Amino acid sequence: MRTLHTHRFAPASGAAVVLVLSFSAACASTGASFRSGVGDKSFDRPPYYAGAAVSRDSGDRIAHFPVAYQRGASQSPIFDPAGGGGSAVAALLAEMNAYVDSLGASTRLSVASVQGTPPDVHFGCEADASDECTGAGETTPGDERRRLKLWVGRPSESWTSATRAALDAAGAGRSLVLTLEVGQYFTRQKNLLGAKEVQLGTDYSMPTPWLTSLETPVSVLQITGAVLDRDGRAIRIGAEGIFPRRTRLTVSAIGAQEILSDEDVQRARTLRREDLPGSPLAWQVALRTLVGQLTGRAL
Repeated sequence: MRTLHTHRFAPASGAAVVLVLSFSAACASTGASFRSGVGDKSFDRPPYYAGAAVSRDSGDRIAHFPVAYQRGASQSPIFDPAGGGGSAVAALLAEMNAYVDSLGASTRLSVASVQGTPPDVHFGCEADASDECTGAGETTPGDERRRLKLWVGRPSESWTSATRAALDAAGAGRSLVLTLEVGQYFTRQKNLLGAKEVQLGTDYSMPTPWLTSLETPVSVLQITGAVLDRDGRAIRIGAEGIFPRRTRLTVSAIGAQEILSDEDVQRARTLRREDLPGSPLAWQVALRTLVGQLTGRAL
């Protein structure tokens, strides 16, 4: 069976937009979260975390993998920004990795020998068999189909074995996996006056223009992460959003969704949290919050 995806608009050069159609084979969920260590959790609002709180007094040192980019985490890869050399994503990853190293909450792992499938933290709308959000087209507050879901897929045995050896070499007992990716969130109505917002993460929402669709999902550049034990079981998982790409009413009226572009990623690199002292970079706040939550360190 083949299913037609929702039309998505990708910004081209200048103000033009391009209509992109995608076909894919419909398939059921793999159920990879079974015995992953942390159960699935749904959210009406942030913060977006699940699993046991990690104590810095546990005695286990934590070692982190370099932040990676997962293109196609929530939709076909063709709808996500490119991540190759010279791209805005590559530049952001380099900045993120330098920043994680500077936090001092963990040490970087030597990953040259680590092969296999890493754990995969998913966050965003719950998708159907054709990768479309189940709550799309709905605007009812509290509708369970419009909740955001957080879950983690377990790693492969080869990844777990190789990571255990890397942890031993680093003198650490737990690993930290961080991923930059695109998720699908819903726009929420903020008040009775019609103000709207996207709730991106811990103490962080971004207002959206009045002419923003409540029915169509929003593509969000986000960071997801997990801290795992030596056997590859997740202890705590979480997500923090950085930058949303809103879908205008005029676009959603024809059943389309605007998607994140390279220009959006470039904007996300310099976006600042004007609501915080010193106006820090939004991605730094998100990354620091996520690392602190996952490692139990006050950063």
